Amino acid sequence: MKIGLALSGGGIRGIAHAGVLKALEEDNIKIDIIGGTSAGSMVASLYAIGYTPDEIFESFLRNHSKIIGDNKFKIFNGMKHFISKNKRSNGFRNGKNIEEVFEKLAHIKNVDNINEIKMPIVIPTVDIMDSKEYIFTNYIPEKLDNKENRYINNISIGEAIRASSSFPAMFNICNINTHSFVDGGALDNIPVGEVKKQGADKIIAIKFKGDKINANSNFFDIIMKTIDIMGNKIIEKDLEKSDYILEININDIGLFDSNKIEKCFEIGYETMKKNLTELKNILYY
Repeated sequence: MKIGLALSGGGIRGIAHAGVLKALEEDNIKIDIIGGTSAGSMVASLYAIGYTPDEIFESFLRNHSKIIGDNKFKIFNGMKHFISKNKRSNGFRNGKNIEEVFEKLAHIKNVDNINEIKMPIVIPTVDIMDSKEYIFTNYIPEKLDNKENRYINNISIGEAIRASSSFPAMFNICNINTHSFVDGGALDNIPVGEVKKQGADKIIAIKFKGDKINANSNFFDIIMKTIDIMGNKIIEKDLEKSDYILEININDIGLFDSNKIEKCFEIGYETMKKNLTELKNILYY
């Protein structure tokens, strides 16, 4: 039996996925196929090329400032600067740092291109010009002839992650060849269907509980809630293909609260640990 894992996007909260993986490993639940969108693609890629959950956590700790900045206040200041200068740009971070960080991390494991990864992996992104979803993967599903050319298996790991993580307005559009990619969460925030196409017999989907909005909610909170509402509607049918959905509640941690990385990891770990008996009953019985 092949077990697939589909990881959602979620900004800095995405490190909770590494906590989930740690809990699964401790209980000897082997993941055979993995997929992730945006922050989920970061964790999925590192795991697929051989990093342990603890090493993924440490990598986030060391590199978070290069990926999203030191804290939300710098992000807000960056936005003000972006607006006031009226730059000829479509985001106030170009996203190149994301690409560079993950290129280096992949190179340490002697892997550069997605087609060099051994574990089947899928990373969704969206071309904003033709409004279509594209999938970066090392294995194009055998039953598909790829007439629409939606599957791309010749791209560097850093580029694939950057494309899937190019959150609109936060990061520039990621231009690769003729494509203009933005965050994969626009159409496929939890790639259950694509993990299924890779041959998974049972699929675990990991998602984050939607944020609560109140009078104190900021700009990014409102954006994320809006995306949650739209995204959940889009992926409803896809989620039905999963065998188990683990919802992680990290309501008090913002999308870019990089000082909460350790807490996110711990919450992901503890949430999975509490639900292992239920998960195993579904997977093995």
